[in-house]
Amino acid sequence: MERPESLEGVEEPRMVPEGVSLGYARVSTRDQSLESQRQQLVAAGCYDVYADHGKSGATMPRPELDACLRALQPGNTLVVTKLDRLGRTVRGLVELLDTLKERKIAFRSLTEGIDTTTMQGRMMFGIIASVAEMERELIRERTMAGLAVAAGKGGRPPRLQPHDVREASRLREREEWSLDRIAAKFKVSRSTIIRALRQDGLAGAGYAGTKPANSTREPSDGQSTQNPDPGPSIL
Repeated sequence: MERPESLEGVEEPRMVPEGVSLGYARVSTRDQSLESQRQQLVAAGCYDVYADHGKSGATMPRPELDACLRALQPGNTLVVTKLDRLGRTVRGLVELLDTLKERKIAFRSLTEGIDTTTMQGRMMFGIIASVAEMERELIRERTMAGLAVAAGKGGRPPRLQPHDVREASRLREREEWSLDRIAAKFKVSRSTIIRALRQDGLAGAGYAGTKPANSTREPSDGQSTQNPDPGPSIL
């Protein structure tokens, strides 16, 4: 169907006849061309083509898409060259197609061969809807897992179990082991031992990384020697 000729200097009302197709094209950056999409949509029989130039499908408003959706009437068809021209997520795409279906507006995607006016196209749409539902379930599961971790009910177990912390406290306070030696025994970092001792309430000279005067230092080979330096030793 031929479009009526527009008058120069007069804003053309975008009246859409019943039963025609409207095309929508989009590119994400200004240096990309819309021409290829326009040609495909015109060749597919689109009465009019709306195009957003330099608009991301995920983060930016798309005024021409909004205008196209407003112009579509029951009995019309929305046509795109590829599904990702409409949106970046399966969930968002299915929600839009559901809205079109409720408005009795058909949909076609040229690359994927989807046409909701045909039985095969409706079947393809059902597959996409199923994938979107699976995506929603996966998001819900990840969200619940994250909340459980935040509440201390799941996730990676702590590097030191409560009995390990008690043993580390005993070695530090009674046996006067160095922080490095305790860390080596439990195969964790020095900072992990420090955090564990802090949570266990061990403070002062026995925790803070210094030893009292005349204390014994435990060497890495496990043999105790008397420290001749009466001052505090830095571990």
